[in-house]
Amino acid sequence: MRTREFEKLVKLLNERREQILLNIAKANEEMDSFADAEANDEADFATIATDTMIDTAITQKNVLELKEIEYALSKARSGTFGVCEMCGEVIGLDRMRVKPHARFCIVCRETYEKNTQIQRRA
Repeated sequence: MRTREFEKLVKLLNERREQILLNIAKANEEMDSFADAEANDEADFATIATDTMIDTAITQKNVLELKEIEYALSKARSGTFGVCEMCGEVIGLDRMRVKPHARFCIVCRETYEKNTQIQRRA
């Protein structure tokens, strides 16, 4: 991977990482405010419960993406960034631009997803 492209992708990862950290902090503040909110009736309770469930789900997705980004940044430091973990080939630049924390090339990603679906059914 060319150095300039590598630097752009690492910059994207760092920017996304910072945005996720802000999102998580904001969601935690909102959930804290829900805990302090008074539920005066069943509708209030339902609204607070629903908002809490939504924020929790979003936070869980953000935490998962953050872990993937942290892993990609560690690969950048170790020199294995942009290399498919399954076949060892360089991951296409178009794919890396769309998902800079990609672990697999397109072909191996499809194989990985199929195997994951089979394991879930078992």
